[in-house]
Amino acid sequence: MTDRRILLLSAYDAGSHQQWRQILCGMFPHYHWTCLSLPARHFSWRVRGNSLSWAFNHRRELTDNYDLVIATSLTDLASLRGFVPELARIPTLVYFHENQFAYPTTAQQHASIEPAMVNLYSALCADHVAFNSEWNRSSFLKGVQNLLAKLPDHVPIGLVNQIQTRSSVLPVPLPDRLFAGHQSRTPRPEGPVQIIWNHRHEYDKGPDLLLMIVTQLIERALRFRLHLLGQRFRSRPAALEQVDALLGNYYRDNAIEAGINHFVEARPDYEHVLLQADIVLSTALHDFQGLSILEAAALGCYPVAPNALAYPEYLKHAGLYPVEGLTLTEQASGAADCILSYARQGDHYQHQHGLDALSASALLTTWQQTFTTLFKC
Repeated sequence: MTDRRILLLSAYDAGSHQQWRQILCGMFPHYHWTCLSLPARHFSWRVRGNSLSWAFNHRRELTDNYDLVIATSLTDLASLRGFVPELARIPTLVYFHENQFAYPTTAQQHASIEPAMVNLYSALCADHVAFNSEWNRSSFLKGVQNLLAKLPDHVPIGLVNQIQTRSSVLPVPLPDRLFAGHQSRTPRPEGPVQIIWNHRHEYDKGPDLLLMIVTQLIERALRFRLHLLGQRFRSRPAALEQVDALLGNYYRDNAIEAGINHFVEARPDYEHVLLQADIVLSTALHDFQGLSILEAAALGCYPVAPNALAYPEYLKHAGLYPVEGLTLTEQASGAADCILSYARQGDHYQHQHGLDALSASALLTTWQQTFTTLFKC
């Protein structure tokens, strides 16, 4: 088994995708890994062009006698197998970090079915399809079903069932060091509650809701510091600019040291900040596993997240605030209630609530069983 060769294709290599493939390679060092990735930019071109980029620029790497191909869901696997017929004979696992059917859009975006169709074709090409959460899988299958129902004619029967029967949930493993780091935590000192918001500074991570939560926490006289650690881009939602202004006035008026307000790129520095924090907050409109929240929770932060998406699968119910059918104001009130409840109790999140089942060592056997089954295909 140690001479097995695996080709891993990451078509849109965002941060969480990079982390996933690095963890996976580290979990199985006895295999020979070849990883090909493309930068997470120019989304439309990347989704439709990745097969071209790889087939004509990396043909030698693609035809190196592999035992297994692992491709992310934005890999145009159908086209790639056409361009490189050798790949069609190799067992393939397609991994869904997210699916384009459940991805929120804005009015400014052009509606395009292309990313969803790449998801669908790649899933149909795969010998096995793995999702990082049950919510990811169920929303994908529902999205496929809804799409097929809209098509005018000649729609094959049974496609949804075909994908479902060869699918499974395989979470992205969390590094074991995070759980070990939790043990080094000390009791929370007196002073402002330390809150982490560690998401990309984009519309789909709920900046409008964040603004309303900050407003409510100030109105309720909670002493807190908010650390905005997420990645930033040239265009930033207006609500986050308002959060900055609101916090600036709040810190000055209450003689509180300002929180960290920049992207902490170095991994050790980032994890050190998480270790010092009390709460990790999500306001996301979508999260297919919620990796940044889970990492912080593994390090002992108390997670406060929507009672929706993938969060209920992995997090203790006490930290989940209601969102379904509620206004933003009502959602913010629920989130503020969770934060204030924690502030009164001051207990760190304990991973005996099931989070340790997501560690790399705990998931090793499940991932290995999937590989072993595919090697036999």
